[in-house]
Amino acid sequence: MTTATAGIANSLTTGRLSKWAPWAILGGSWAVTVIAFALMHATDDPADFNLAVALFFGTILFDVLLFVIALLVEGARQARDRLVTSLVSTAFIVALLPLISLLYTVVANGLARFDLTFLTNSMRNVVGEGGVALHAIVGTLLITGMATVISVPIGLLTSIYLVEYGRGPLARAITFFVDVMTGIPSIVAGLFAFAFFSLLLGDAGIRFGFGGAVALSLLMIPVVVRSSEEMLRIVPNELREAAYALGVPKWLTILKVVIPTAIAGIATGVTLAISRVIGETAPLLIISGFTASMNYDLFNDRMMSLPVFLYTQYANPGSNVAPYLERAWAGALTLIAIVMLLNLIARLIAKFFSPKLGR
Repeated sequence: MTTATAGIANSLTTGRLSKWAPWAILGGSWAVTVIAFALMHATDDPADFNLAVALFFGTILFDVLLFVIALLVEGARQARDRLVTSLVSTAFIVALLPLISLLYTVVANGLARFDLTFLTNSMRNVVGEGGVALHAIVGTLLITGMATVISVPIGLLTSIYLVEYGRGPLARAITFFVDVMTGIPSIVAGLFAFAFFSLLLGDAGIRFGFGGAVALSLLMIPVVVRSSEEMLRIVPNELREAAYALGVPKWLTILKVVIPTAIAGIATGVTLAISRVIGETAPLLIISGFTASMNYDLFNDRMMSLPVFLYTQYANPGSNVAPYLERAWAGALTLIAIVMLLNLIARLIAKFFSPKLGR
C-alpha cells in the first residue's frame, strides 16, 4: 500500500515545475534584459536607458522561456496552459508599466520643488525663480468643487429617473444624449460655456471661474449618470418590494432604501468623474483664463487652475528654463496627489457607508 501510494504521488508530481519556477524565470528574464539594455547604453548617454522598456522586453522573454521550459518538462498541454497564463500576466504588466513609469518620472522630477513654499505662495510679481502654485491649487479646488455641486444632483436625479421611473421614448432619448455627451471633446465643453456666458452677459472677453465649473460639469454629468445608474440597477428588487409591502411610498423607498444601499458605488462613481475632469486644460484655458494672482471669487475675474498652470509653465518659460520646468513637475505631482487623495476618500466612503452584511 505504501509503495502504491508512493507510486501514485510520484506519478502526480513527476514532470511538474515547482511553484517558484515561474517567478524565478520572470526574475531572471528581467535581470537579463535590464543588464543587456544597461550595457547597450553604457557607451551612449546613460540617461537614454529606460527601465520600463527593459522590463517590457524581459516580460516577453519570460513568456518564451516559460513556454519552452514547460514544453520540455511538462508536455505540450501544460505548456500551452502556462503560455496563456503568462500572456494574461504580460498584459497586466504591460498596462502597469506606463503608469509606474509616469508616476516615477513625476515624483523624481517634482519632489525637489514640492515643498511648503510651493504650496503657500502664488506667482504674483514673480519672474524667474520663486513662487509658486497656491493660486492654482485654490482655483482647481474651487472650480472642481463647484462643478461637483452642479453635476452630482443633476446626474444622480437623472439616473434615478432612468432606473425607477423612466420608460418609453423620453428615457431612450435621455440615454442617447448621455451617451453622446460622454464622447464630446473637452474643448467643445469649454467653447460652449464661453459662447453661452458671452451671449448671456454680453461680454465677448469674459473669463471667470464659474464658467470653467460649468464646462467641467458638462464632462462630469454623463459619467455620474452612467456610474450611478449601474449602481442603482444592481440594488435587489426584493428590497424595493419589501418596502412597498410595508406601505412605504416609492419616493421614500428610493430615499431610504435604494440610495443608501448603492451609496458606496455612487460615491466611487462621483470620485471617478472628478478625477476625469480635474486634469482638463482646454476648457479652463478658454473660459477661466489664467492669472498669477490669488482669486477666491468664482464669479469675478480670471482664475488659475493647476492644469493651466502646468501648461503655461511649459509653454512660456523665461530665459532661465529650469525654474519653470521645476514648477511644472511639482504642479503635476500636486495634481496626482489630489487625485490619489480623492480616490482614498472614495474608498473610505465605500467602506463606511456600504451596507453591512449579517453573519
